[in-house]
Amino acid sequence: MAKTNYTFEKRQKEIAKKKKQEEKRQRKIAPQGEQPQNDQTPPPAEEMTSV
Repeated sequence: MAKTNYTFEKRQKEIAKKKKQEEKRQRKIAPQGEQPQNDQTPPPAEEMTSV
C-alpha cells in the first residue's frame, strides 16, 4: 500500500490559504477609492419599506 504524502497536502492547503488571503486583501483595497461615493447614495427603496 502507498504511503500518504502529508507534506504535499499541507503545502497545497497553505497555497490555497495564501491565495484566499490575497484575494481578500485585494477586495479590501479596491473599494476604498469608491467608498466616499457610496456613502452619499440613499439606500434602495426595498430596505426602507422593510424597516
